[in-house]
Amino acid sequence: MISQLSWKIGGQQGEGVESTDRIFSTALNRLGYYLYGYRHFSSRIKGGHTNNKIRISTKPIRAISDDLDILVAFDQESIDFNAHELRDNGVIVADAKFNPVLPEGIKARLFPVPITAIAEELGTSLFKNMAASGASWALLGLPLDVFNKAVEEEFGRKGAAVVEKNIEAVRKGAESVLELAGGPIADFQLEPADGQQKLFMIGNDAIALGAVAAGCRFMPAYPITPASEVMEYLQKVLPKLGGTVIQTEDEIAACTMAIGANYAGARALTASAGPGLSLMMEAIGLAGMTETPVVIVDTQRGGPSTGLPTKQEQSDLNAMVYGTHGEIPKIVLAPSTIEECFYDTIEAFNLAEKYQVPVILMTDLQLSLGKQSAEMLDYNRIVIDRGALVTEAPEQEANQLFKRYEFTADGVSPRVIPGVKHGIHHVTGVEHDQTGRPSESTENRQRMMDKRLEKLKHIQVTDAIKVDAPHETPDLLIIGMGSTGGTIDEARRRVELEGIKTNHATVRLIHPFPAEQLRPYVEKAKTVIVVENNATGQLADQIKLHVGHADKIKNVTKYNGNPFLPAEIEQKCKELTLAWQH
Repeated sequence: MISQLSWKIGGQQGEGVESTDRIFSTALNRLGYYLYGYRHFSSRIKGGHTNNKIRISTKPIRAISDDLDILVAFDQESIDFNAHELRDNGVIVADAKFNPVLPEGIKARLFPVPITAIAEELGTSLFKNMAASGASWALLGLPLDVFNKAVEEEFGRKGAAVVEKNIEAVRKGAESVLELAGGPIADFQLEPADGQQKLFMIGNDAIALGAVAAGCRFMPAYPITPASEVMEYLQKVLPKLGGTVIQTEDEIAACTMAIGANYAGARALTASAGPGLSLMMEAIGLAGMTETPVVIVDTQRGGPSTGLPTKQEQSDLNAMVYGTHGEIPKIVLAPSTIEECFYDTIEAFNLAEKYQVPVILMTDLQLSLGKQSAEMLDYNRIVIDRGALVTEAPEQEANQLFKRYEFTADGVSPRVIPGVKHGIHHVTGVEHDQTGRPSESTENRQRMMDKRLEKLKHIQVTDAIKVDAPHETPDLLIIGMGSTGGTIDEARRRVELEGIKTNHATVRLIHPFPAEQLRPYVEKAKTVIVVENNATGQLADQIKLHVGHADKIKNVTKYNGNPFLPAEIEQKCKELTLAWQH
């Protein structure tokens, strides 16, 4: 028996690939397996090749597998596009309808299952996703009753007759492939899982759930890949809690509405991707100047311009740190796991109000949309901190306004929301005095700039870096951000077996950069490898700027639209180790 296995389904977008993957993985989750998914899809609504890959394991995993055990193909293009990933003696379950052919050089077992024919016998080709799922499940020798339960949950709202036909499609698909294969495949039998159900979700859902837990009750947003699921989740949940979601005409409106809601005392956020973030820049500057808290989620994708809207990239870092004109204090957080997406969203709201600054939560497409197992969330960890929010303002002298922007030692001024007695003040995007009235005084300008920027010196974030450092003087320190963390860990385990000593640091606070926390680990390493999904090494540049030691920092970049594979990082580690050894 084996402890892990990789399964992929491919076909044309709109053909049922997504629902097949969803039910297959849900059933595996019910059995207690750890799962990590990768979704490759076209930037079209319908048509174009798409595939979903699921890695299944009895132990925690946070990376895509290098190879593939089972490929389910709805068309020949899926075989041509994906068969090269199959390990020797892997399996292709293909729809017999298109007369599948193995590409030259591929050493795999091909089972042409009458997937479409089974579906049409039951009344519609829509059932073919369940026939394909049944075939996959049968090859693994897993109990059908668990799978059928997942089918009932998926289609129960459509009535008993629909559920029965889907279950029949599962049964017929299973019988057909077992007849072709001569029974379950011995080398694909998974070890039993622990039976403990885990959370199984995408990062966007975890962010949305974190926003709810943080007390967010308003979200203005414009739909964009790969951020839309945050809005879709909150559309269903917030109305039940007295909140609302508004689809705006563009991202400019979304950001300014979120700023207005926060000014009024509500907790609000908006979510977008690179093109939307670009449109928000002037509004982010307004939040910085008026010291209004706001949380913005940027789910990075391939750029520039429309770029690769459905593919992986981490190239918005510079935009988030430097994008606004002028100089304002802001915070950029970068969660690296599903759990961190939840907890960091709550912290983002607290930081925004505590320091009265815009907070950008930076994810990437793989973390945002890659469905994966996660530990159960600890709601006892939730703390709400609204900072220097004044609910009872002191009485002002005649004709005097409240000093909303009062000069303070840490740069954080008392904040009131509209309606607080004696809290009246002026709000403007131009430079202003302590009461908010416009001011062009040179002395006031310098003091106000210093006051706002002073906040950056006092910002404290939970786990600004996350470090696994078993070696005092490692050969390699590997640094990453976002979804690369699990892939780096898997590569490290492999190179450690070859005697290469590695430490790993994940940067979770991008701005202000945690230089003092990271510096000791950089200084002790012989070579520093920075792994990131962009062309220019934006994270590496931040490290060189703030930490130094540019001579020992090496870039490992990937910007073809796909996430890193463990083998790619493993190979780079070996090459760079050999380089300094010689």
